[in-house]
Amino acid sequence: MIFYFIFGTVILGDALWLAMALRRLPRMWMRIAAFLWGAAQISALVAISLGRGGSPTFYDGLPRWVHSTVLIWHLIIVLPWLLIQFARGIVALARRLTLQRPTTADVPSISRRDFITAAATFAPPMLSFGASALGETQLDDFRVRRLTVPLAELPAALDGVTIAQVTDLHAGRLTRGKVMERIVEETNRLDADIIALTGDLINDSLRAMPAALELVRGLRARSVIASCEGNHDLIDNPREFYRQAEIGGLPLLRDESATITIRGQRVQILGLPWARGATQMSAATRALLAKRDPAAWPLLLAHHPHAWDLVEDIPLTLSGHTHGGQLMVNEALGAGPMVFRYWSGVYTKPDRALVVSNGVGNWFPVRISAPAEILHITLKRA
Repeated sequence: MIFYFIFGTVILGDALWLAMALRRLPRMWMRIAAFLWGAAQISALVAISLGRGGSPTFYDGLPRWVHSTVLIWHLIIVLPWLLIQFARGIVALARRLTLQRPTTADVPSISRRDFITAAATFAPPMLSFGASALGETQLDDFRVRRLTVPLAELPAALDGVTIAQVTDLHAGRLTRGKVMERIVEETNRLDADIIALTGDLINDSLRAMPAALELVRGLRARSVIASCEGNHDLIDNPREFYRQAEIGGLPLLRDESATITIRGQRVQILGLPWARGATQMSAATRALLAKRDPAAWPLLLAHHPHAWDLVEDIPLTLSGHTHGGQLMVNEALGAGPMVFRYWSGVYTKPDRALVVSNGVGNWFPVRISAPAEILHITLKRA
């Protein structure tokens, strides 16, 4: 339902922008350019919504910067533009009701008016191009971020155990090609005891599943590789995702656990299924925790970090989902704290900790102060 609401809103925004441009632009070549831009954006958005499943489409073959421009235009240009136009409409209505009229001095010359109109009309498309160019310089970059997590009740045998966390790969239109090979190489170079994949293996199309599974099969851990699901994994077709995951060898823990032995200590890794909303998340968490092995040290993989508030007796939870806030002014100010209670790094409460990764892939092409990353986590006795 949310998808259709957003889809309908941005299509409306495309149509209104195009209608405004065709009405206001003073030159024919300007109107032609605006029409081509608007038609291309509407066509691309329809292709995204209709072309997720099935065989490859023409949209898959478009350059990555085209995908970036479409996402930027519709998500951070059109929606604010609609709000601005709505506000302008309210102001114009208020002026009519109060019978205010512009004076002769307020009316600019024709040439100046034409220039300002054209500049204002084409500024949003130019901003989209600029932001997509910035995104193109970032999309293949990621860091290895090393964190030490002290835990009061960590068994002595697990002191110094390492975890490589790879989350939010979003294999698909923006994360593809050589960068996926580099992710495998850098993760394997860490030589971690555990590799934890905490959801959003694919972006929104199962056509990316073969490449994503090939990446997973290339990973090497000393003891175990385990994963949980994310919301993007289930966008296209949840049942087909589970089927391909099983056939392709993805070690997916969906409301399940895997118990292994590391350095003589039993470790139980629990995978929380994706749940929409606090009520469903609470129910899913209770069902999973009922499967706890009291003889094993537990580690929870939960795509959404807010699950941490529901697992008071789990010493360590690993999450993703937030992309580090994606668009941040600094580490504490931006989209992250506006949307999430926990968005990047290590969070602690008595006897337990949460680690939230920014994710190594991208569903949106621009990051600000929230770099893509693979986490290398070292466990220490507090």
